[in-house]
Amino acid sequence: MVTTRSPFDLRKAIEGGLLSFPLTDFDATTEAFDARAYRARLNWLGRYGAAGLFPAGGAGEYFSLADDEYRAVIGETVAWSDGRVPVIAAAGMGTRAAVAHAKAAEQLGADGLLLLPPYMTEASQAGLAEHVATVCDAVGIGVIVYNRGNCRLAPATVAQLAARCANMIGIKDGLGTVEWLLGMRSLVGDRLIFINGMPTAEVYAQAYRAMGAPTYSSAIFNFIPRTAKAYHAAVMTGDQQTCDAIFTRFFMPYLELRNRQPGYAVSIVKAGVDIINRSAGPVRSPLSGLTLEERAMLARLIEAEGPQGADDLPVAGRHEGARA
Repeated sequence: MVTTRSPFDLRKAIEGGLLSFPLTDFDATTEAFDARAYRARLNWLGRYGAAGLFPAGGAGEYFSLADDEYRAVIGETVAWSDGRVPVIAAAGMGTRAAVAHAKAAEQLGADGLLLLPPYMTEASQAGLAEHVATVCDAVGIGVIVYNRGNCRLAPATVAQLAARCANMIGIKDGLGTVEWLLGMRSLVGDRLIFINGMPTAEVYAQAYRAMGAPTYSSAIFNFIPRTAKAYHAAVMTGDQQTCDAIFTRFFMPYLELRNRQPGYAVSIVKAGVDIINRSAGPVRSPLSGLTLEERAMLARLIEAEGPQGADDLPVAGRHEGARA
């Protein structure tokens, strides 16, 4: 099954919208991919109207997925969406691995790709450009390149790729360099969609929107989707009072928690869904879970945001992934 959504159609579908990267559900005992729980997660998130889904991405612990698990996650997401919501599958690692996953995702019906940075290697601009172009050439679906970590593309390199690769539709930026974004826009204009891909993207959403990049992906959408939607609406309408209120009461203390340990950008989200009784299981090694104290702090923040859905009640007791 191959999508009928063209790269251009994909871009139009997600532009300006709130994007979601679902967590990958793992069994609490075996840590195997739990397809049934994952489908339930998609059903719940689907009520809140994300403009696009990024399965098996960074928050979905792409780095830890075996090949069969990757295919299962993408396949389940495509089947659930049934064309209603764009599915943008992650692909990464080295060039050969990225191409293999890109082709698999296309065959499974994904509408596009999020090309993650190469793993554990640094490369020249020429090498990175060839890496991106090779993946783009391997598929017909739209490709969004994640500019972060070991994939730091210069504006001139992006401009060359935009001219060379017709199905490259966007850049997701996880670096937060103002000069880079402004330089990029000056070179490519509206040729690409620019996505705010910073950790806890809401923190940077107003600044990115002011620079012409209103689209972003939300981690908190996984556990407080109504708050995520309210903040997104406030950003898009310029409602500074609402933005300030949510930022002060939630994001400031949330960031303090998230920044306590490397890898908590994922761990804190898994703790969040556990607190609302929608556990996705533990994070996989080498990530570590929140401590009991940190989990309690997060629970108080979530409770202060109020009901996010009729059946979302706090979990009592200790979760197996929490540390004393």
